[in-house]
Amino acid sequence: MHEPASARVSFERRELPDTACPACGLHAVRTFYQVRGIPVHSVLLMPTREVALDYPRRDLDLAFCPSCGFVFNHIFDPSVHEYSTRYEETQGFSPTFGGFAKRLAQRLIDDYDLHDKRVLEIGCGKGEFLYLLATLGPNRGIGIDPAYVPGRLPPDADQRIDFIQKLYAPEDTHHKADFVCHRHTLEHIADVFDHVEIIRRSLDGRDDVPFWVEVPGVERVLGEGAFWDIYYEHCSYFTLGSLARLYRRVGFGVSELGTEYDDQYLVIGGTLDEHTGDREPVPGEDDLVETTCLVDAFATRCGTMIDGWARRLRAIKEGGGRAVVWGGGSKGVAFLTSLPADIGVEYAVDINPHKQGRFMPGTGHEVVGPKFLRDYKPTHAVVMNPIYCDEIGGTLRELGLNTEVVSVTEP
Repeated sequence: MHEPASARVSFERRELPDTACPACGLHAVRTFYQVRGIPVHSVLLMPTREVALDYPRRDLDLAFCPSCGFVFNHIFDPSVHEYSTRYEETQGFSPTFGGFAKRLAQRLIDDYDLHDKRVLEIGCGKGEFLYLLATLGPNRGIGIDPAYVPGRLPPDADQRIDFIQKLYAPEDTHHKADFVCHRHTLEHIADVFDHVEIIRRSLDGRDDVPFWVEVPGVERVLGEGAFWDIYYEHCSYFTLGSLARLYRRVGFGVSELGTEYDDQYLVIGGTLDEHTGDREPVPGEDDLVETTCLVDAFATRCGTMIDGWARRLRAIKEGGGRAVVWGGGSKGVAFLTSLPADIGVEYAVDINPHKQGRFMPGTGHEVVGPKFLRDYKPTHAVVMNPIYCDEIGGTLRELGLNTEVVSVTEP
């Protein structure tokens, strides 16, 4: 069994005969990846280093269900979470992400004929994507999320969208819409079957109302050994197949199943379908064998990535260089908490002004803006998502720096 450089990480495999899969209910799951003592939140704003270092921690132990392909943290404790206006999850300050979101919103409007319709987004975050759907349609919107912050959107948002600052729950099924959108929320839900069942109940008798869901994909995480993409808030991890099987099991038909954003995100769409169990699988759904192989190989791949980054960052420090982590959110926190403490990284960089001057939970690293680097002059910038390498390289050149841009996928 591979033992990586970090004492926090292990790859213990054991059967859990008394643990039911939250997606399919079967008792056949087994563990394959553990990280000890990680912060229970990664993107809450910490006012001081001391508060960040003292922030509550829990252990993570990923389990795999070979029956449906679902991956989940079987020791997840939802009671420790604080989803509130302090939760700073948005990627909307990135031009790269903003362009993607606008193109995606227009595609959904075109594909689902969203014109003068009522759109419900469950887990709308700061409301940026719902605002795009509302203004580009045009449409009316309902957004439900405890992390929504009034005043961050343009003034006309209040004329088009009703925001409700709470977690979506059974008492919210009375909110009716012509399109139900659910982006980057399901991975935060432990009882995934029960949660999707609530949404199904809200659509009872309305099998003409489309749903559309977007979540991070775990195939890439497993294949790359991407330890920086595994953190406490994400208790549920999907493949295309496990996502489709879950929605079919609840009673949804699947008309769209694929990937977005350089294959980082999985998307599924469809409508209620009482005969969904009799339908043929859609392309991408039959992935159990492939997923099992990825899970089995994860220890080697992940251990190699952790060892590689520990060696490279120590070498940069010992050679007189300075490395910064570019990305002050969940990926940056997971990256730093999974590595040894002596790697020499002092700062994380983020273009989100609401994160700058704050501190990363668990690690205590200060989050700085790009302009800070003019004086700090890092030799290396480790980019937590390779899709932003070109954008970040351009920012560094504008600052007059010749910092080497390194993708986290290339230790």
